[in-house]
Amino acid sequence: MHDTPRDPPRTLRDSLAYLGPGIILASSIVGSGELIAATTVGAEAGFLLLWLIVIGCAIKVAAQIEIGRTTLTWGRTPLVAFDAVPGPRFAGRGWIYWGWVVMTLLIVVQQGGILMGVAQTLAAGVPLSRAGQEWNRVHDGAAAARIAEATARRGGDDAKADEIHAQLVALEAEGTTLTKPADETIWAIVTAIVTSALLAIGRYGVIERVAIVLVGTFVAVTLAALALLQFDPAWAISGPEFASGIIPSIPPAVGGRSPLMTALATFGIIGVGAAELMFYPYWCLEKGYGRAVGPREDSDQWADRAKGWIRVLTLDAWASMVVYTIVTVAFYLLGAATLGRLGLRPAGGEMVRALGAMYGPVFGTWASSLFLVGAFAVLYSTLFAAADGNSRIIGDGLVLAGLIPADDTSRRTWTRRIACTWPLVAMVFALIIREPVGMVLASGVAQAIMLAALGIAVLYFRYAASDLRLTPSRAWDALLWLSSAGLIVVGLWTVWQKAAQLLSAAT
Repeated sequence: MHDTPRDPPRTLRDSLAYLGPGIILASSIVGSGELIAATTVGAEAGFLLLWLIVIGCAIKVAAQIEIGRTTLTWGRTPLVAFDAVPGPRFAGRGWIYWGWVVMTLLIVVQQGGILMGVAQTLAAGVPLSRAGQEWNRVHDGAAAARIAEATARRGGDDAKADEIHAQLVALEAEGTTLTKPADETIWAIVTAIVTSALLAIGRYGVIERVAIVLVGTFVAVTLAALALLQFDPAWAISGPEFASGIIPSIPPAVGGRSPLMTALATFGIIGVGAAELMFYPYWCLEKGYGRAVGPREDSDQWADRAKGWIRVLTLDAWASMVVYTIVTVAFYLLGAATLGRLGLRPAGGEMVRALGAMYGPVFGTWASSLFLVGAFAVLYSTLFAAADGNSRIIGDGLVLAGLIPADDTSRRTWTRRIACTWPLVAMVFALIIREPVGMVLASGVAQAIMLAALGIAVLYFRYAASDLRLTPSRAWDALLWLSSAGLIVVGLWTVWQKAAQLLSAAT
């Protein structure tokens, strides 16, 4: 990586060689928001909220690019830029800073849920005890029987379905006699320690290559499952079902639970969540975009360089958006087509098996193994990339708080320490709470609310803190206003819905 300013690539082909931050972002994104949250919405709402999922992915990319633009323009880290947004201040720091602090605390809780998901996949695939093997035998058998029964009923073979249902009842009864083994707990501890060690020695290039492999693996498995599902008449998604998801509508509450509330929590973490919007520019700086632009100058040469590297950043952001939108929609449709029809909602210690049921109609007896490989890939890549990404912005936050020196050496030292500590703290939350879906959605609510603050911030960056030489087109401004308005509306709507929910519970 060069340490001096350099000219940007001039062609699309040359620009592709400089992509990378978006892949890191995608590896962090294609995880809990998609595998856990999006599928849970599909399980609760069927196809009716597909429109919200698509909007949730696409609407944030303009804000993402604008945050990157201000970072490259002024050579300051994103958290410093956010802290300069006008508004109330407390203890010397701005309102967005303190919102970020609260959100980050809940993100660690979310990471605990992801860690528990990783532990569940490992316990299901590599049991550590005879009790674990017996637990897997009974619960895997019940999961397979549940899918087989649903397939038979959807195919009109009620006699076969009744026979399978009897087997399911017997397996469920046997399951009640078993004591859950400690395999999941052991794997959670081992995973946290190994991840901490890997982060202690990791560099950007290593993380980037690992992320590409892991994300690519699960993308392939998920898209194949969705495509093959269409060849089975009992499970294929019909035209009217798909159309019902494209036309905006709000599904009714089921059992006192509103799928819309789950969807709003999901909105905060699918696509680019509030956290990813804030630390994406750190990956851009790590990739070298900032050094390539160089310190801001009044020269035409600097302006040309800045425009060129902003084009590269823009391409990187849009490329990652295409990846995570395709995968998010695939997860949602799989969840609606399988879990929704089976009446399964991922939760608790059986979250991974419930999610694995998405692949049963396509891969049959192979579903369990295929899903475990894919689930491990996407969840672990999320845990790994999020730890490394959040460590950078937390280090920056400690500098702003005056808790560590502002020199580059101190930043690097503390970034590494925070990254190594991150999975261990997540482990503590995982072992205490043990409700991965709830842990993920709690972070989603916080991030959905934070989106409103970021929507305001990007408008401030564009109109009050921009270099006139880098002024974008009117079409871009229109897109940015649409993105900001969407973030603000979703954030305020989430606050309203959550307040109404709490008031209803209190009365």
